[in-house]
Amino acid sequence: MIRSLFAVRHRELPEPVEPGTTLASAHELHIKLGARHVLRGVDIEARAGEVVALVGPNGAGKSTLLAALATDLTPDAGTVRICGKDAGEWSAGELALRRAVLPQAASLSFPFLVEEVVRMGRAPWNGTRLADNDDEVIAAALRATETTEFAARPFSALSGGERARVALARVLAQQALLLLLDEPTAALDLRHQELVLRVCRERAAAGDAVVVVLHDLGLAAAYADRVAVLHDGTIAAEGAPAEVFDGELLSRVYRQPVEVLPHPRTGTLLVFPERG
Repeated sequence: MIRSLFAVRHRELPEPVEPGTTLASAHELHIKLGARHVLRGVDIEARAGEVVALVGPNGAGKSTLLAALATDLTPDAGTVRICGKDAGEWSAGELALRRAVLPQAASLSFPFLVEEVVRMGRAPWNGTRLADNDDEVIAAALRATETTEFAARPFSALSGGERARVALARVLAQQALLLLLDEPTAALDLRHQELVLRVCRERAAAGDAVVVVLHDLGLAAAYADRVAVLHDGTIAAEGAPAEVFDGELLSRVYRQPVEVLPHPRTGTLLVFPERG
């Protein structure tokens, strides 16, 4: 059934892109949910070879911005472009070849096995010349997320953290140029939080664009090329973590005193709340 949704002939397959190529962008984006103006005039780009972290307090608009970039939300004003075209110009099948989305919650109504869930990520490639690589790609995605040992288990029998990693494996198996990940570390232990962000860096190094919503500012500082700090539906600051993560700015945005210090050995920024 899932494969049949993408069984369309003569789809335009993605072409390789140069590092720095803009794969997704939003311009003057405005989104209202009910009476609330969630995003107000937001501009952002995701480029090949980069990890972009969206950070900010609850309700700042991070997940809404990610959903707009994924074309899961239609803006009230402004434009979203994917791989050089207005988002609406792509068919569903062509769009699925170019962007993969990891939502916050991973749930399924049917008792699929883990390997079957990851195989769902290959559905957009059905009928193309690259479909012959499915088994190899699926095995690699399972290895990358340390879920190979779960392959024969029902997805419903996994813990929350295990489900999150399987959901990421499905996204990796899709082999899209643009990865949009909404809080992929929320249910994970320390080891697997680091694993997920290393995978993000590896995908960027391979030429993908990765946009990830994070609450852990330390992870964003350690792994992101650029961070966008959202505040009240706008981007309060955007740039490299060393340029953007300022104690005064973060204290104002989070309404909590925040300290930013370099790690004594690596120099990587450490971000944590001030405590008496």
